[in-house]
Amino acid sequence: QVQLVESGGGLVQAGGSLRLSCAASGRTFSSYVMGWFRQALGKEREFVAAISRSGARTKYADSVKGRFTISRDNAKNTVYLQMISLKPEDTAVYYCAADLQFVVVTTPNEYDYWGQGTQVTVSS
Repeated sequence: QVQLVESGGGLVQAGGSLRLSCAASGRTFSSYVMGWFRQALGKEREFVAAISRSGARTKYADSVKGRFTISRDNAKNTVYLQMISLKPEDTAVYYCAADLQFVVVTTPNEYDYWGQGTQVTVSS
């Protein structure tokens, strides 16, 4: 089992940047595919980005490609989401999630563990 704690959210103006972090407990962090999802008020949770266990493979939602970068540091049990050129439509609660499958998946119900979320608000 793994516990996930997100941090780094906040209020930023459009065009600004934020870096989210997700710290995982346990000694098997490198066994998990890690993903970032977000949920805006009144909307369903949606995929943002995911990264393979080694970090060699990544996937992104079309809406964030070229602006967001997912990375991980297995020595620090942490996954990151670097966000640049933020837009008001990026406003949401951002969640990290862990999945024990080998392949990088993008569907929320494929993930086994979730953090509590961190709010990102982008003002226009």
